[in-house]
This record gives sequence, C-alpha cells and structure tokens, in this order.
Amino acid sequence: MERYTHLQNIQSDIISDKISLPQLVEYYLKNIEDKKHLNAFLEVFTEDAKSAAIGIQQKIKEGKAGKLAGMVIGLKDNLCYKGHKVSASSKILEGFTSIYSATAVERLLAEDAIIIGRLNCDEFAMGASNENSAFGTVLNDADNTKVSGGSSGGCAVAVQADLCLAALGSDTGGSVRQPAGFCGVYGLKPTYGRISRWGLIAYASSFDIIGPLTKSVDDAQILLEVISGADEYDATSSDKSVDAYSQASVSGQKLKIAYIKETIEMNGVQPEVKTNIEKSIQQLRAQGHTVEPVSFDMLDKLIPIYYTLTTAEASSNLARFAGMHYGFRSSNAHDFESTIRKSRSEGFGPEVKRRIMLGTFVLSAGYYDAYYTKAQKVRNLVKQKTDEIFSQYDFIMSPTSPTTAFKIGEKSDDPLAMYLADIFTVHANIAGCAAISIPNGVDNNKMPIGLQFMAKSFDESRLLAFVKNFGSE
Repeated sequence: MERYTHLQNIQSDIISDKISLPQLVEYYLKNIEDKKHLNAFLEVFTEDAKSAAIGIQQKIKEGKAGKLAGMVIGLKDNLCYKGHKVSASSKILEGFTSIYSATAVERLLAEDAIIIGRLNCDEFAMGASNENSAFGTVLNDADNTKVSGGSSGGCAVAVQADLCLAALGSDTGGSVRQPAGFCGVYGLKPTYGRISRWGLIAYASSFDIIGPLTKSVDDAQILLEVISGADEYDATSSDKSVDAYSQASVSGQKLKIAYIKETIEMNGVQPEVKTNIEKSIQQLRAQGHTVEPVSFDMLDKLIPIYYTLTTAEASSNLARFAGMHYGFRSSNAHDFESTIRKSRSEGFGPEVKRRIMLGTFVLSAGYYDAYYTKAQKVRNLVKQKTDEIFSQYDFIMSPTSPTTAFKIGEKSDDPLAMYLADIFTVHANIAGCAAISIPNGVDNNKMPIGLQFMAKSFDESRLLAFVKNFGSE
C-alpha cells in the first residue's frame, strides 16, 4: 500500500475505491507489528480501530463523515481516553484506566479520527530522549542506536516509521518539536491556551500544551483546527475564535524573519545543523523575504528558568500520586506513612524523583524568593524581550536542537547535558507563543535535522501557512 503523507490523499483514495479504511487500518497494524522493536506503542487498540474503520468507511460513502475521517492517529501516553489505560509511561499509574476522555481526544473522535493506540514517552513527559520511560527506550527508525528525542518520542517515531498518519503529543519545553526534529517530521507547539489541557496528565501546568506531530503541514493545520478552542473544563483555555487554519495563506507576502544569531554561533552546535540553517536563510532571502540576525542575550537564562519553574510545578502536580486511591501501591507498605513513602519511591523513576526533589527545594521556605520568585520575574523579562522582537519581525527562526539525535545512553548519566538538548525549544514555552519544527535535511550520517520557527501568540494561521509555502514538504 502507498505510504500516505496527507489525509486529503487518503480521503480521495477511499472515495474513489482505490483503498478502504479497514484496509488502511490493517496496513498500519501490520507496520506496528513489523516494527515493534522500535517500542513506540505501549498498547495497540486493535479491535477498537478495526471496528471504527468499518463504521467510518460507511459514513464516508454516505457523505456524512467528519473532517478527520481516514486519519489513523496515536496518542501520547499522558492523554486520557475513556475506557483505556493511561500511565504517563510510569509505574506509579500501573493498571489505571481512564474514566473520561481529554477534550482534545473527544474532538478527534467527533470528527471521525481513528485512535490506534497509546504511545511511549518519557515518564510524566520529563526527558529529552525517551530513555526515562518505565517501559523502555523508543528507538529512532532512521538509526536504531539513536534516541527518538523526548518526551513525545513514541509519537515522533510512530509518524516517522509510518505506524500511523499522525500523533498527538504534549510540549512542555520542546517535547513535540525536539523529537519531531530528531525524526524528520513536523511538530507543532500551539500558543499556550489554544488547546484545552483537560485530560492531559500534568507535568508543569503553566507550560504544558498539546500539539500534533504529522508528515505534512496540511495535517497539522486540520488537526489544530479540530482540537483548538475554549473548554469549560479548562480555565486556562483561550476563548479566542478558532481560525480556519487549513484555509490560511501567505502566498505572495514578503515577510520579515529574525534568526537568533547566538543559536548558530554558540559552541556545541553541530556543523551540519549550522550549515543547513544558513542554507535555509539564503533560500528565504531568495524567495524575497527579509531575514536578519538578532541578538537574544537571555539565551543562557532559558534553561535555568525552565527547570526552576517546571520542577516547582511538578512537585505540586505529582503530589497526587501517592499509592492511595489508584495506581501502584508498594507491597512493602505497612501503614499510612510507609504507603506514601514507599509507593512514591518505588513507583517514580530516577528523573521524576530528581525533578520533584528539585521543585520541592525551590519552593521551600528560605529559598522560594531566591529561586522561584526570581525565575518568574526573569520569565516575564524573556516574554517582554520576545515580544519586542515580534514587534519588528513576523517570525523567529533557529535550529530546533543544537545537534541531531544522539546515541542511546550517551547523555543518560549527565542530566545537565540532557537538559541542554532543549535549549532552543524552551524559549517558546517560557514566552507562551507558537512554534513549529519542520524537517531541514539530514546530517552526514543521514539523521534528520530540525528547523524551528516561532510566531507571536495565536498567530498559528500565518505560521503554518508560511512553513507550508516555504516549500519544506
């Protein structure tokens, strides 16, 4: 069967009887089985997907199908889907079945998407390599000795390896964009509040946002169109109207684009990454756009801000997982205190415990003002500085990551080196604006390189139309 990259092509082929939706589902199920060594899926909803395919196929023939009919999609294992397990790839949620669906998931189903399974990720979305999952590392399909990126590594590899057409992940500091860059697919981080977080297991509530990983900009546009919008269950969701993203165009417009010169000049940027972004700059200029360097002197502050604030929020959010009401409970517990202490010690992995401890420290008496309050103030300065750039430019570009995918185990013993893998992506989460990673060639070892564009808040229409028009597909 043809390897599809656009939902529109699938829908056309179903209508013309070239394929059927049940056949497409069987194709993806076979691919999942053939590539199970990648460890992308934690669970495959085989019977659910087959049953849904039959019903939606009939709706397509009757002309009654939703916008996403024909889309087979996977869910990161931190998105709730009623009647299905969800664990955030952690032992602490062992055996837990969701009693409701995330708003984004409900909106997918309402438009006839088929959910084929749940995808591996770093535990509680904490990681940049997908080596922190309680269920093992996800392997990059381009080179099985390399990481997939994180935390949405299973999502990126599932799309990369053609195990599904698209996936929904979450992005707290680059967790959609960085693995998308490592795997050569598109990864969109929408503006904070654009998509409801209801049903997304929280890591850091003021940073988390759901985002799609796709093989084309078209599919990112239609997915964003479907899952965006206000939600009464999430007070942080925006009530701004949802644009017709799939209809947006910037064709013929000459735009102003800034590139952060420090992201190219800093030590540690892989030579091929630098070369490819320089080629992209020249390509944009050849298309008539203005592309100019800007200095962002707070680049070295981004990682400290991010980890101070997100670990503080994680310390608070993850306090609910205590072995009392659901999930894992230690067999060594013998009273109330030991139940909580042992269940959390045994149920959480090393990276999650590291971040909880760090977050508890920065929130503690005597240190709150020195760390947490100061980080919030500097976060505001970063947003102001970013808004100043957007007052003069339409977009900001940078590499998605300083390097391509690194070897499994290469950075697992050095948390700081691992944290620096997110140095270019955390910017958009700190500022709360929109950003996307797009494929930008490969390095000398044929590993994908990602290129990131940031846009001002709620400017996804122009951002997506621009990268589509850029000709990266």
